[in-house]
Amino acid sequence: MSRTALLTDHQWARIESLMPSSDGSAGRPFRDHRSILEGIIYRFRAGIPWRDLPENFGPWQTVWKRHRRFSCDGTWDKIHSRLLAEAD
Repeated sequence: MSRTALLTDHQWARIESLMPSSDGSAGRPFRDHRSILEGIIYRFRAGIPWRDLPENFGPWQTVWKRHRRFSCDGTWDKIHSRLLAEAD
């Protein structure tokens, strides 16, 4: 596993179905959720500013916007609830 590949395939499979779809919405389709999510994880683990994200995660603005969107639309809450339920 590389330094920037943070989720295993098994971990990703557990939360992939909870990611929102961009189907039916105006504008560009979402960039790959997994790379964005790994960018968010990397940013918090490294304790770096958004602007210092490595380029392989995509533009830092995209990663930041998706994190903000997930916070507002309840995606993080769904992921947290699912993982807590599976832990029981």
